[in-house]
Amino acid sequence: MLDSFFKISERGSTVGREVRGGFVTFFTMAYIVALNPLIIGLAKDGDGKFIGGGDAPNLAAVAAMTALIAGIMTILMGVLGNYPLALATGLGLNTFVAVGIASKMTWADAMGLIVIEGLIITILVLTGFRTAVFKAVPAQLKIAISVGIGLFIALIGLVDAGFVRRTSSGPVPVTLGDGGTLVGWPIIVFALGLFLMIALMVKKVKGALLIGIASATVVAVIVEKAFKIGPNFNGATGAVNPKGWGLNVPSIPSKIVGTPNFGLFGHFNLFGSFSRVSAITAILFIFTLLLSDFFDTVGTVTAIGHEAGLIDKDGNIPNNDRILLVDSLAAVAGGAGSISSNTSYIESASGVGEGARTGLASVVTGVLFLLTTFLAPLVAVIPYEAATPALVIVGFLMMTQVKNVDWDDYGIAIPAFLTIVLMPFTYSISVGIGAGFVSYVVIRVVQGRRKEIHPLLLLVSGLFMIYFLASPINTWIGK
Repeated sequence: MLDSFFKISERGSTVGREVRGGFVTFFTMAYIVALNPLIIGLAKDGDGKFIGGGDAPNLAAVAAMTALIAGIMTILMGVLGNYPLALATGLGLNTFVAVGIASKMTWADAMGLIVIEGLIITILVLTGFRTAVFKAVPAQLKIAISVGIGLFIALIGLVDAGFVRRTSSGPVPVTLGDGGTLVGWPIIVFALGLFLMIALMVKKVKGALLIGIASATVVAVIVEKAFKIGPNFNGATGAVNPKGWGLNVPSIPSKIVGTPNFGLFGHFNLFGSFSRVSAITAILFIFTLLLSDFFDTVGTVTAIGHEAGLIDKDGNIPNNDRILLVDSLAAVAGGAGSISSNTSYIESASGVGEGARTGLASVVTGVLFLLTTFLAPLVAVIPYEAATPALVIVGFLMMTQVKNVDWDDYGIAIPAFLTIVLMPFTYSISVGIGAGFVSYVVIRVVQGRRKEIHPLLLLVSGLFMIYFLASPINTWIGK
């Protein structure tokens, strides 16, 4: 029944591979359950209140709702979209919501904007517009998007593990470890996990990424028990420990099961923002959220499809409409759940790297997220340093597609280059896609090959120009 429903054999996979892939995807993105509360749960809105309208943060409620929405929407992606893609609160977007939007209104107003944005994207999917835009992108530019995301997630893995860090001063923005030196046991755990995964992959061992994550986690727990390292940042005291763990401190929890609190669901005010800021400002907020959500997903879905071998000769994927519909509904669900917009996660590529090819892997990941609402203490055992080696490995696998770009045709090579480098350099999928679209249109016009540009690509490139020039436009409107 599973094989028939999910087309497992047809896509060259097995139930075992799908289950392993689902576990690996979960382990590489489970950090969001702990990280999202720290980003939006500790931020105050324009009235000085925390999410839910309280005077004190409720991190447990944010964590529980983060896991609940991620679980439901990921299972929905697996069942309806039959695609190995997991969803959760979008990183970057949640920071923008906390710092750029909620600070100017109430949390309920800010979440109302997210619901509106999600409804707009849903309408765009149902009318066929979002799918049409997806198909209007040249196939080789889609490959470049996939490669760029590969470099991006590799950088995410290196940064989250502490292998690459920001410099405190000087002209160089990032450096190796702490001031150019690798320090601390967590880096050793990361290196151990990375080399173990490489060795297992070279030997073609099934479950290489899952074995690597589990083994590195066990070592991390032992190391923490022996040396009492602690976190790299103590929120209570503000102390910074460059030799500490990135997010979760890997210790065996005293309690494994907890009762989840879903009280944040429904805390949104659909049009309240328009009474707190000008209509133009509210619309620009919605437009920024929409553009980021819209094209982050296009990039992620494309990258996963290329890595899984599910892309046809024209660069299209199976069940495209359903996949985009579920992703759009996830944005609505995230706003309704008061935990920011939910979107497709590029960490899903780690599960694909483990062999996942169907929606069964997503169902497994989703069930694990639902269990996390009760088992949050257990998830906290896995540190960044044990999970992020999988992202570096998958980054390499996605990078291999770069050979399929025609580097002799500047009309595609330059846009592809800008797409690839700007994703990791700006820490944004949308910026890379936008730069690729705009430069492709400009170069093709200069080359006198205007007919090769799809009208929708012209429209989207114009929208991206508005996106890139949002600050001067805001200034001009303000005047």
